[in-house]
Amino acid sequence: MKSDSSESSKKSDSSGSSKNKSLSPEAEFSKKLTFRDYLIATEQKANQPLPFWRLLLPLLIQTGIILAVPTQAMYTNLTGKEVILQTVPVNSNNVLQGYSLNLDYNISRVSTLRRLPGWEDVLRRNRGSNRQLISGTNLYVILQEQQSFSGGVPRAWRPVRVSSNLPTYLSSNQVALRGVYQDGFVNYGVETYNIPEEQRSQLNNDIARTVRQTRNGQLRPIVVKVRVDPQGNAVPMSLWVRDRNYRF
Repeated sequence: MKSDSSESSKKSDSSGSSKNKSLSPEAEFSKKLTFRDYLIATEQKANQPLPFWRLLLPLLIQTGIILAVPTQAMYTNLTGKEVILQTVPVNSNNVLQGYSLNLDYNISRVSTLRRLPGWEDVLRRNRGSNRQLISGTNLYVILQEQQSFSGGVPRAWRPVRVSSNLPTYLSSNQVALRGVYQDGFVNYGVETYNIPEEQRSQLNNDIARTVRQTRNGQLRPIVVKVRVDPQGNAVPMSLWVRDRNYRF
Protein backbone atom coordinates (compact mmCIF):
# COMPACT_ATOMS: atom_id res chain seq x y z
CA MET A 1 0.00 0.00 0.00
CA LYS A 2 2.86 2.38 0.84
CA SER A 3 4.46 1.72 -2.48
CA ASP A 4 1.21 2.59 -4.28
CA SER A 5 0.80 5.84 -2.41
CA SER A 6 4.43 6.80 -2.91
CA GLU A 7 4.16 6.09 -6.60
CA SER A 8 1.01 8.20 -6.91
CA SER A 9 2.67 11.08 -5.06
CA LYS A 10 5.65 10.80 -7.36
CA LYS A 11 3.33 10.95 -10.34
CA SER A 12 1.56 14.01 -8.99
CA ASP A 13 4.88 15.67 -8.25
CA SER A 14 6.19 14.84 -11.69
CA SER A 15 3.01 16.09 -13.37
CA GLY A 16 3.12 19.30 -11.35
CA SER A 17 6.76 19.80 -12.12
CA SER A 18 6.13 19.12 -15.81
CA LYS A 19 3.35 21.72 -15.80
CA ASN A 20 5.66 24.25 -14.20
CA LYS A 21 8.36 23.44 -16.70
CA SER A 22 5.92 23.94 -19.57
CA LEU A 23 5.21 27.60 -18.60
CA SER A 24 6.91 30.17 -20.83
CA PRO A 25 9.11 32.91 -19.33
CA GLU A 26 6.42 35.48 -20.18
CA ALA A 27 3.80 33.45 -18.31
CA GLU A 28 6.10 33.04 -15.31
CA PHE A 29 6.68 36.83 -15.30
CA SER A 30 2.97 37.62 -15.59
CA LYS A 31 2.24 35.38 -12.58
CA LYS A 32 4.72 37.35 -10.49
CA LEU A 33 3.63 40.84 -11.76
CA THR A 34 1.29 42.66 -9.38
CA PHE A 35 -1.11 45.51 -10.08
CA ARG A 36 1.25 47.86 -8.21
CA ASP A 37 4.06 46.87 -10.57
CA TYR A 38 1.78 47.64 -13.50
CA LEU A 39 1.02 51.12 -12.14
CA ILE A 40 4.71 51.84 -11.57
CA ALA A 41 5.59 50.72 -15.11
CA THR A 42 2.78 52.84 -16.58
CA GLU A 43 3.92 55.93 -14.69
CA GLN A 44 7.51 55.42 -15.79
CA LYS A 45 6.40 55.14 -19.43
CA ALA A 46 4.30 58.30 -19.15
CA ASN A 47 7.24 60.22 -17.74
CA GLN A 48 9.52 59.27 -20.60
CA PRO A 49 10.22 62.18 -23.01
CA LEU A 50 8.37 62.09 -26.33
CA PRO A 51 10.38 61.23 -29.45
CA PHE A 52 11.62 64.29 -31.31
CA TRP A 53 9.58 63.51 -34.43
CA ARG A 54 6.34 63.53 -32.42
CA LEU A 55 7.09 67.09 -31.31
CA LEU A 56 8.23 68.23 -34.74
CA LEU A 57 5.36 66.83 -36.83
CA PRO A 58 2.52 69.01 -35.38
CA LEU A 59 4.77 72.06 -35.68
CA LEU A 60 5.42 71.34 -39.35
CA ILE A 61 1.69 70.87 -40.04
CA GLN A 62 0.78 74.18 -38.36
CA THR A 63 3.56 76.00 -40.21
CA GLY A 64 2.37 74.56 -43.54
CA ILE A 65 -1.19 75.77 -42.88
CA ILE A 66 0.02 79.28 -41.97
CA LEU A 67 2.24 79.55 -45.05
CA ALA A 68 -0.27 78.07 -47.51
CA VAL A 69 -2.11 81.35 -48.25
CA PRO A 70 0.94 83.63 -48.78
CA THR A 71 2.66 80.87 -50.76
CA GLN A 72 -0.34 80.64 -53.09
CA ALA A 73 -0.34 84.42 -53.50
CA MET A 74 3.39 84.43 -54.29
CA TYR A 75 2.91 81.68 -56.87
CA THR A 76 0.07 83.59 -58.53
CA ASN A 77 2.14 86.79 -58.58
CA LEU A 78 5.05 84.99 -60.23
CA THR A 79 3.14 82.89 -62.78
CA GLY A 80 -0.05 84.88 -63.26
CA LYS A 81 -1.19 86.98 -66.19
CA GLU A 82 -2.41 90.54 -65.70
CA VAL A 83 -6.16 90.83 -66.25
CA ILE A 84 -8.47 93.84 -65.98
CA LEU A 85 -11.85 93.28 -64.29
CA GLN A 86 -14.91 95.53 -64.51
CA THR A 87 -16.98 96.33 -61.43
CA VAL A 88 -20.64 97.33 -61.54
CA PRO A 89 -22.19 100.56 -60.15
CA VAL A 90 -23.07 100.16 -56.47
CA ASN A 91 -24.20 102.32 -53.60
CA SER A 92 -21.18 104.32 -52.44
CA ASN A 93 -22.06 103.73 -48.76
CA ASN A 94 -21.44 100.00 -49.23
CA VAL A 95 -18.07 100.37 -50.96
CA LEU A 96 -15.70 101.76 -48.35
CA GLN A 97 -16.37 100.63 -44.79
CA GLY A 98 -13.62 101.23 -42.27
CA TYR A 99 -10.42 99.86 -43.75
CA SER A 100 -12.18 97.56 -46.22
CA LEU A 101 -13.12 98.23 -49.82
CA ASN A 102 -15.96 95.99 -51.07
CA LEU A 103 -16.47 95.57 -54.82
CA ASP A 104 -18.99 93.82 -57.01
CA TYR A 105 -18.01 92.64 -60.52
CA ASN A 106 -20.13 92.24 -63.60
CA ILE A 107 -19.03 88.59 -63.84
CA SER A 108 -20.22 88.05 -60.25
CA ARG A 109 -23.82 88.38 -61.44
CA VAL A 110 -25.61 85.27 -62.63
CA SER A 111 -27.59 87.51 -64.98
CA THR A 112 -24.32 88.21 -66.83
CA LEU A 113 -23.02 84.64 -66.86
CA ARG A 114 -26.24 82.98 -68.02
CA ARG A 115 -25.95 84.80 -71.36
CA LEU A 116 -22.55 83.20 -72.06
CA PRO A 117 -21.90 79.94 -73.94
CA GLY A 118 -21.38 77.04 -71.55
CA TRP A 119 -23.69 78.29 -68.80
CA GLU A 120 -26.41 75.73 -69.49
CA ASP A 121 -23.84 72.92 -69.27
CA VAL A 122 -22.57 74.24 -65.92
CA LEU A 123 -26.14 74.48 -64.66
CA ARG A 124 -27.01 70.97 -65.87
CA ARG A 125 -24.02 69.49 -64.06
CA ASN A 126 -24.59 71.36 -60.80
CA ARG A 127 -28.33 72.00 -60.63
CA GLY A 128 -29.94 71.98 -57.18
CA SER A 129 -33.53 71.24 -56.19
CA ASN A 130 -34.51 74.88 -56.78
CA ARG A 131 -33.19 74.76 -60.36
CA GLN A 132 -30.29 77.01 -59.34
CA LEU A 133 -26.59 76.21 -58.98
CA ILE A 134 -25.66 74.24 -55.89
CA SER A 135 -23.91 76.43 -53.34
CA GLY A 136 -20.14 75.86 -53.50
CA THR A 137 -20.12 75.05 -57.23
CA ASN A 138 -16.77 75.79 -58.89
CA LEU A 139 -16.77 77.29 -62.37
CA TYR A 140 -14.38 79.05 -64.74
CA VAL A 141 -15.10 82.25 -66.62
CA ILE A 142 -13.00 82.68 -69.76
CA LEU A 143 -12.04 86.31 -70.23
CA GLN A 144 -10.63 87.86 -73.40
CA GLU A 145 -8.40 90.90 -73.55
CA GLN A 146 -9.77 94.12 -75.02
CA GLN A 147 -7.32 96.40 -76.77
CA SER A 148 -6.71 99.74 -75.02
CA PHE A 149 -6.01 102.66 -77.34
CA SER A 150 -4.92 105.22 -74.75
CA GLY A 151 -2.49 105.38 -71.87
CA GLY A 152 -5.20 106.09 -69.30
CA VAL A 153 -7.54 103.64 -67.61
CA PRO A 154 -7.28 100.21 -69.30
CA ARG A 155 -10.29 98.46 -70.77
CA ALA A 156 -11.75 95.53 -68.86
CA TRP A 157 -11.43 92.03 -70.31
CA ARG A 158 -14.65 90.70 -71.81
CA PRO A 159 -16.23 87.42 -70.59
CA VAL A 160 -16.73 85.09 -73.56
CA ARG A 161 -17.81 81.73 -72.07
CA VAL A 162 -18.19 79.63 -68.92
CA SER A 163 -16.88 76.15 -68.13
CA SER A 164 -17.24 73.59 -65.34
CA ASN A 165 -13.62 72.50 -65.82
CA LEU A 166 -10.36 74.35 -66.26
CA PRO A 167 -9.82 74.68 -70.04
CA THR A 168 -6.79 72.79 -71.32
CA TYR A 169 -6.12 75.28 -74.11
CA LEU A 170 -6.67 79.02 -74.39
CA SER A 171 -5.34 81.57 -76.83
CA SER A 172 -2.67 84.00 -75.64
CA ASN A 173 -5.21 86.81 -75.15
CA GLN A 174 -7.51 84.72 -72.95
CA VAL A 175 -7.47 83.53 -69.35
CA ALA A 176 -9.70 81.31 -67.18
CA LEU A 177 -10.73 82.83 -63.84
CA ARG A 178 -11.98 80.41 -61.16
CA GLY A 179 -15.09 81.36 -59.19
CA VAL A 180 -17.28 79.79 -56.51
CA TYR A 181 -21.07 80.19 -56.49
CA GLN A 182 -22.41 81.34 -53.11
CA ASP A 183 -25.76 82.90 -52.17
CA GLY A 184 -26.72 83.93 -55.68
CA PHE A 185 -23.34 85.38 -56.65
CA VAL A 186 -20.01 84.07 -57.95
CA ASN A 187 -17.01 85.00 -55.82
CA TYR A 188 -13.48 85.14 -57.22
CA GLY A 189 -11.53 85.94 -54.06
CA VAL A 190 -10.89 89.57 -55.09
CA GLU A 191 -14.04 91.23 -53.77
CA THR A 192 -12.66 92.72 -50.53
CA TYR A 193 -9.49 94.77 -50.09
CA ASN A 194 -7.73 96.24 -47.07
CA ILE A 195 -6.94 99.90 -47.73
CA PRO A 196 -3.83 101.40 -46.08
CA GLU A 197 -4.39 104.41 -43.83
CA GLU A 198 -2.48 106.76 -46.14
CA GLN A 199 -4.77 105.92 -49.10
CA ARG A 200 -8.16 106.05 -47.35
CA SER A 201 -8.58 109.84 -47.38
CA GLN A 202 -7.75 110.23 -51.07
CA LEU A 203 -9.90 107.22 -52.00
CA ASN A 204 -12.85 108.64 -50.06
CA ASN A 205 -12.49 111.94 -51.92
CA ASP A 206 -12.36 110.25 -55.33
CA ILE A 207 -15.39 108.11 -54.53
CA ALA A 208 -17.32 111.17 -53.34
CA ARG A 209 -16.47 113.06 -56.55
CA THR A 210 -17.70 110.23 -58.76
CA VAL A 211 -20.94 109.99 -56.77
CA ARG A 212 -21.60 113.73 -57.13
CA GLN A 213 -21.22 113.36 -60.89
CA THR A 214 -24.03 110.77 -61.11
CA ARG A 215 -27.76 111.29 -60.77
CA ASN A 216 -28.64 108.18 -58.78
CA GLY A 217 -25.93 108.43 -56.09
CA GLN A 218 -24.16 105.32 -57.30
CA LEU A 219 -20.42 104.91 -57.70
CA ARG A 220 -19.17 104.76 -61.26
CA PRO A 221 -17.63 101.41 -62.18
CA ILE A 222 -14.13 100.82 -60.82
CA VAL A 223 -11.55 98.98 -62.92
CA VAL A 224 -9.37 96.45 -61.08
CA LYS A 225 -6.10 94.85 -62.17
CA VAL A 226 -5.49 91.28 -60.92
CA ARG A 227 -3.06 88.48 -61.70
CA VAL A 228 -4.55 85.11 -62.65
CA ASP A 229 -2.37 81.98 -62.45
CA PRO A 230 -2.68 78.89 -64.70
CA GLN A 231 -5.10 77.29 -62.19
CA GLY A 232 -7.48 80.26 -62.34
CA ASN A 233 -6.65 81.77 -58.92
CA ALA A 234 -6.47 85.57 -58.74
CA VAL A 235 -4.71 88.12 -56.51
CA PRO A 236 -5.35 91.89 -56.66
CA MET A 237 -2.71 94.29 -57.97
CA SER A 238 -4.30 97.74 -58.22
CA LEU A 239 -7.50 99.61 -59.07
CA TRP A 240 -8.61 102.80 -60.79
CA VAL A 241 -11.13 105.25 -59.37
CA ARG A 242 -11.78 107.78 -62.11
CA ASP A 243 -8.28 108.26 -63.56
CA ARG A 244 -6.31 107.63 -60.34
CA ASN A 245 -4.52 104.31 -59.79
CA TYR A 246 -4.30 102.78 -56.30
CA ARG A 247 -1.80 99.97 -55.73
CA PHE A 248 -2.21 97.29 -53.09
